[in-house]
Amino acid sequence: MKVTIIHGQDHKGSSYNIGKMLSERIPDADTTEFFLPRALNHFCKGCYTCTKDETKCPYYEEKNVIMQAVEDADILIFTTPTYCMRASAPMKAFIDLSFTYWMPHKPRKCMFSKKAVVISTAAGNGAKSATKDVATALQYWGVPYVKQYGIAVQAASWDQVSEKKKDKINKKVNKLAKGVQKPRVHVGIKIRFLFNLMRLMQSKGMGSDKSERVYWEEQGWLGKTRPWKNKK
Repeated sequence: MKVTIIHGQDHKGSSYNIGKMLSERIPDADTTEFFLPRALNHFCKGCYTCTKDETKCPYYEEKNVIMQAVEDADILIFTTPTYCMRASAPMKAFIDLSFTYWMPHKPRKCMFSKKAVVISTAAGNGAKSATKDVATALQYWGVPYVKQYGIAVQAASWDQVSEKKKDKINKKVNKLAKGVQKPRVHVGIKIRFLFNLMRLMQSKGMGSDKSERVYWEEQGWLGKTRPWKNKK
């Protein structure tokens, strides 16, 4: 089973450690990790070049290494510390640079069969808001199974987290690990609704570029084909 972890920080703090615990509890996991901003140290320029040709994005080569691992994975794990009540800036920058993967543009069929877990820790409040930032992006990628785990660890580092808190985290991670190993993934009403709304938009030529409609036509999605059917 292939697992890709994207860490929204370079250091190995509480969020990192919980994500690592989760990956280690997935049997036979073939894990690939990326640390932001080390792996992708850029902000989206808003040039819209990617809507016409993704390879023309000024950061395409670095971004593509990560996104190929994302596409190849069965399970995605995102970890981010909570900064100012939200996901980290490097994680937000990564989300922005995944622009074309969103359903309004050129979503990938493989995303509709993936499972993901988003993890964030905070010394105090805000961890749940941070996980929501990433979970929203995953929803718009088309990922049907997304679990969020935001927790106040009441500590500035993993070493300072109390044993009582670590025991609570351990139990939650065990539960998350069991969930991502379930063989079947159901694409629910919300994902289907969003997809069909974007399908209508593309059918009317209301995309960001005409190449988007061509992409949807090539996938067969303007007809009766749907990305969650006949999954590999």
